[in-house]
Amino acid sequence: MKVLRPLALLLALAASPILILITPAMAEEIGSVDTVFKVLGPNHKIVIEAFDDPEVPGVACHVSRTRTGGVSGALGLAEDTSDASIACRQVGPITLPDKLKKKDGEQVFSERRSILFKRLQVVRFFDEKRKVLIYLVYSDRLVEGSPKNAISTVPVMPWRE
Repeated sequence: MKVLRPLALLLALAASPILILITPAMAEEIGSVDTVFKVLGPNHKIVIEAFDDPEVPGVACHVSRTRTGGVSGALGLAEDTSDASIACRQVGPITLPDKLKKKDGEQVFSERRSILFKRLQVVRFFDEKRKVLIYLVYSDRLVEGSPKNAISTVPVMPWRE
């Protein structure tokens, strides 16, 4: 039996079709601003994207994040930074599902930030006592995560048309 080295094992697992996850929500790009001019390839940017919570109708979130440009960014080989910000709001009547995870949260959005191991994630929590949805955005990496994070809260209130 062949013994794989740790990095080779991680690469094999990352390429495995069993570990390919469907993105919980698809983001729509709203706009972007250039932050650094690059002679070759696209400029570095801050991108604003929007997505609706797939399990809680009536809630929409906007995430701003960095996008690395240049040749490596154009080829999809660059690793974007862990910087991100989030704002979530009630945009219609909120319908809470029967069961919302409270302690560990539930992933509602995920996006690749590097070719293999880094992802930007949004996790929803529910504070039942205060009737508030909490959305946490952070970046994780298989070996070493980042403490950079941001939250946004949405009080569950009646919707008036």
